[in-house]
Amino acid sequence: MAAPAPNTQQEMRRRNLARVLHAVADGGPRSRAAVAARIGLTRTAVSTLVDELLGAGLLVELGPGRSGAVGRPGTALALSDRGPCGIGAEIGVDHLAVCAVDLRGEVRARTAMDAANRGSDPGPVLGRLASLVEEVADEARGLGLRPAGLAVAVPGLVARGTTTVVQAPNLGWTDLDLAPHLAGNALGTGALTGSGNSSGTAVCSIDNEANLGALAELWLGGHTPPSGDFVHVSAEIGIGAAIVVDGELLRGTRGFAGELGHVPVRPEGRPCACGGIGCLEQYAGEEAVLRAAGLDPRATAAEHPGPGARIDLLATRAGEGDRAVLGALAEAGSALGTALTGAVNLLDPQTVVLGGALARLAPWLLPSLEHELGRRLAGPPPVSVSRLGPDGPLLGAAHSVVRAVLDDPLAHRA
Repeated sequence: MAAPAPNTQQEMRRRNLARVLHAVADGGPRSRAAVAARIGLTRTAVSTLVDELLGAGLLVELGPGRSGAVGRPGTALALSDRGPCGIGAEIGVDHLAVCAVDLRGEVRARTAMDAANRGSDPGPVLGRLASLVEEVADEARGLGLRPAGLAVAVPGLVARGTTTVVQAPNLGWTDLDLAPHLAGNALGTGALTGSGNSSGTAVCSIDNEANLGALAELWLGGHTPPSGDFVHVSAEIGIGAAIVVDGELLRGTRGFAGELGHVPVRPEGRPCACGGIGCLEQYAGEEAVLRAAGLDPRATAAEHPGPGARIDLLATRAGEGDRAVLGALAEAGSALGTALTGAVNLLDPQTVVLGGALARLAPWLLPSLEHELGRRLAGPPPVSVSRLGPDGPLLGAAHSVVRAVLDDPLAHRA
């Protein structure tokens, strides 16, 4: 067998530039010497790489730092707050949202709007989203930022490595390639063109909202174990899950891994929009809980429009001791525990994290959920609640662009 081709000098340089950026990103402001010690390169080599990153507008010098070592303190380096930024967008069943995140992880611009997207023609939905992206991108440029790309979170199955939404039951979209819809508007050529990536064109990716929520939890949440092994469960109208193993998202062959909401928990139960019977979503999704609490989902949505409004209603009534709502949430927690039992038996995660709307309802879901896990499993994993809540998918989308910049700084020079 032929030996693998050696790394080219450019590839090594690209990799080392990324290592320097990640060292600064992971540890806060650091001196050149501290970066060299962390990544195992000489100070001379690191100094050359740092100078290139400073010139590219990806790093800035903050002034003398304190390392605790004897001698003259080195100049502290930090990621630039005026360089590339990530644009994240989310298409929800009842809302659209967009934000810009700089290399330091700070949200610098954000906008959202209520939108009844269920059953809507994708063209107008994407047109409205395009306007929001353009608004946020323009605001980011006014702050000295350069949009480096766009990532969009959608509530549906996205074919791995593509921009095709295979099925989004709660939107009514099937086999829809978003790229043609994005190519001729602000998403593809207006808001992001000339944004600083090496090709001079927009970088756009589409992913399932649960996947991006899990990545946000991995990067920002604070509840994930050091091993990076967890199952992240989130909810809006539907229920999704994502599996992280050794710090990497497990996508599956087609990119469909984690569809917990369509795991059957009542084999002879209610029909589901996905075509299945007795899916978890029919017992623990937002509309299922509203029905179980004696509330008509359509009437309640009309009375309480907007993202999170019905969840807030349920949380308020549960907090007031409403027996019907408490019973509905207990039933939902039990169904979640049943579905998660199979996931835990198959995957053996170190922890389970509740995110999205489930985080808001956790005080009333957890008792029955944990009881179900406890009676079905020997040594069930702990269940924690994400502090990101419903912002997880949007933040995960924006941060996925930022991570791409950190991983390949040569492609995002000023």
